[in-house]
Amino acid sequence: MADYEFVTVDVFTDQRFGGNPLAVFPDARGLSDAQMQALAREFNLSETTFVLPAADPANTARVRIFTPVRELPFAGHPNVGTGFVLARAASDRPETMIFEEGAGPVVVTILRGADGKPSGAELEAPHSLSIGDGLPSDTLADCVGLDPSDVRTEAHYPLVAGVGLGFIIAELTDREALARARPDLSAFREAAESFPHLADHFAIHLYARDPDDPARLATRMFAPLGGIAEDPATGSANAALAALLVSLAPGEDVTLGFDIVQGVEMGRPSRLIAEASKTGEGAVLARIGGSCVPVMRGVVEL
Repeated sequence: MADYEFVTVDVFTDQRFGGNPLAVFPDARGLSDAQMQALAREFNLSETTFVLPAADPANTARVRIFTPVRELPFAGHPNVGTGFVLARAASDRPETMIFEEGAGPVVVTILRGADGKPSGAELEAPHSLSIGDGLPSDTLADCVGLDPSDVRTEAHYPLVAGVGLGFIIAELTDREALARARPDLSAFREAAESFPHLADHFAIHLYARDPDDPARLATRMFAPLGGIAEDPATGSANAALAALLVSLAPGEDVTLGFDIVQGVEMGRPSRLIAEASKTGEGAVLARIGGSCVPVMRGVVEL
């Protein structure tokens, strides 16, 4: 029998029991793929991470990310939370870390409070913005229990966008419509048949703008086919959203920041700070970060 230590943290919040909870295994050497998946299913959080030695000694670690049903090549809150956990345990006050992941190297910058202790982290998305297929507004509305009139299409139609992991992103008319959204599993299954390349990560990310400040956004993310009925805070989806909005902004050299709230409807309010930039060369790059709070630590016996 072997013991494996784990830590849980709440990510994208400065209040315990807010944000998006994450379980981290800081030393996952000896765990098989099947055991990692079983542990992620046991914790039943949006994601669980497993830290392994890096293949390249110039990098910090290899990080594997599992939802309750599958492994992901990249995700936002697992990188932010894992960076925070490793920085708290480190003796050399690292400012940046590089994690090897399925989507490629992910650079994580450690955020520190006035006392110099780690307070959170910020990541650079591993890919520039990619935009894929669209989804009819009525199909999108069916998936989330809304009327097609709740979907705004002036800026863009519902479409796939990602910076390492793809999401269907759609704008809603207002916060009231966002609050009414409810995932319909059968509609998700039917719609996902048109997106086989997304496999069981067919996920819908909804957003509404603050009418008084276009840099303030409210979001919700649903991925019931991947075992996540709703996510309290989705770094990869919000990074993709920031990149998408910058890609649509007028001008060639543009950098915009966004203050994003998520998880309110779930009773786990989260705050994410995103920034995206584009140049005349066409690439749109994104960063996203926030605060973290440690919650639990323990040992799993296998």
